[in-house]
Amino acid sequence: MICSLIAPDFPFPSLKPTFPRSPRRPPLYFPKHILCLHHRNPNIFENPSKPTGIFINTLVESNPGHVLYREAKKREGNGRKREFPLVGSYQMLLLCGLGYWVQGFRCFPWLALNFHMAHYLNLHPSILQLVQNSGNLPMVAKPLYGILSDALYIGGARRVPYVSIGVLLQVLSWGFLALIPVAGEALPALMACVLLSNLGASITEVAKDALVAEFGQTNKICGLQSYTFMALAVGGVLGNFLGGYNLLSSPPRKMFLLFSILLSLQLSISSATREESLGLLQLPEPDVHGKSIMENVRNQMSDLVTAIRDPSIFRPLAWIVASIAMVPLLTGSIFCYQTQCLHLDPSIIGMSRVVSQLVLLSVTVLYDRYWKRVSMKKLIGMVQILYASSFLLDIVLVNQINLKLGISNELFALCFSGLAETIAQFKLLPFSVLFASLSPKGCEGSLISFFASAVCLSSIVGGFFGIGLASLIGIRSGNYSSLPVGILIQFIAALLPLICIHFVPTTSPVVEREKKRIVSRRSRRNRRVGRVVYSDSVYVYRRERESEMQG
Repeated sequence: MICSLIAPDFPFPSLKPTFPRSPRRPPLYFPKHILCLHHRNPNIFENPSKPTGIFINTLVESNPGHVLYREAKKREGNGRKREFPLVGSYQMLLLCGLGYWVQGFRCFPWLALNFHMAHYLNLHPSILQLVQNSGNLPMVAKPLYGILSDALYIGGARRVPYVSIGVLLQVLSWGFLALIPVAGEALPALMACVLLSNLGASITEVAKDALVAEFGQTNKICGLQSYTFMALAVGGVLGNFLGGYNLLSSPPRKMFLLFSILLSLQLSISSATREESLGLLQLPEPDVHGKSIMENVRNQMSDLVTAIRDPSIFRPLAWIVASIAMVPLLTGSIFCYQTQCLHLDPSIIGMSRVVSQLVLLSVTVLYDRYWKRVSMKKLIGMVQILYASSFLLDIVLVNQINLKLGISNELFALCFSGLAETIAQFKLLPFSVLFASLSPKGCEGSLISFFASAVCLSSIVGGFFGIGLASLIGIRSGNYSSLPVGILIQFIAALLPLICIHFVPTTSPVVEREKKRIVSRRSRRNRRVGRVVYSDSVYVYRRERESEMQG
């Protein structure tokens, strides 16, 4: 028995016994490739000069019910997919890139305006903060601008004309402050110019945000808002640096004039840009004759309400608004304390804003490269804890603990003065990406503007809470002894939103988009692959999409 398992030409026994096998049937196969004339390019009827064939090697076994198939890759030159610039990308970069940079550069005239009100007009800290918060009231009406931008076309376009209108209003407001001395000396005239400037800025921001959201949805790019934050940060870095330097040698009116000239350049670029060149999905222009204008506005408002009622939008929106509104802001009191008690140089405060914007730029780059795939709930929770902890740094400065550690007031203010504001700005980035990815078609401007106005309104509410808190605990000009108590209340209030952190979605929108893309790619691949049926010696090649093309 053992000898029978030893092959005569191989001296070692086999590890497996050999049994007689039935003769293998020759498989049926196609000696040649089957050329499928179904093209993957949907524009094949428009561009017939570039046919692309799919070569399929088909192997049929003896069992006619079981078919093995393999799809080969398309042959493209050197085997790499060619990449071409997106349609309208250069125009979008010039229009929105410059627009967001100018928006970040607005800190240049605002830094001069704050020093003008604090030193030349000698405003009380509470009055100064009241002017700052009241000046943001036009930004609360952003949903109205977004609805008008979605429903009312101007010259056949619905985004770029609103950018030009907003920039024009800013040119007029800052030009009045620069060229008319009375506008900067009388508080009512100054307040009117501030309101007009923020009105123009809010209209421009709504149109730019809608453009970026539409461009990302048209080209299926998620996370473009991180690049807008980068442009804002770069503009903020340069604006605060030049603002702190020019305050030492130039009057505020000169800085207002320089910013007006920059706005005029932006106005010329936006006026020369045609919306058709941006490569966006062109929606049919509604009939805007007679009463149909109000009808279009009502329809747009109805679409906005429907979108907001969606739990995937309402729950994170409610959380971010509540997390901002419940924290009392003491920015005016902190600013007056730094300038009146610590006698910090304007260049130090300007450079502290530069450091803050550099930090914002760095964390935005990190978010775009690494953090946008992290769980959104985990990321926002960590950011909120850091935001609350940053208020404790103001207590260190007010109680002069930094001097005991050998750190001067100038160095401490330079590094940590604007850290809380920077974290608050970065916290908005994941939500901006989320709402831009969830906004329905044709409702981008309305939803994004509603989010921006809700954030602005919550900031105003937090500012008024700060004014009431300052009056309640007795913070006034020359008496800042109770300022640490107010900062401690800020710290506690900033931790309260963590109780409802479950309102924030767990999965980031970028990960959701990638999952949907993978599922869609698999479904398309399954639909592209056909079947080969063996019946009565006739091979029939069927494809599901062939019927779709004929239909």
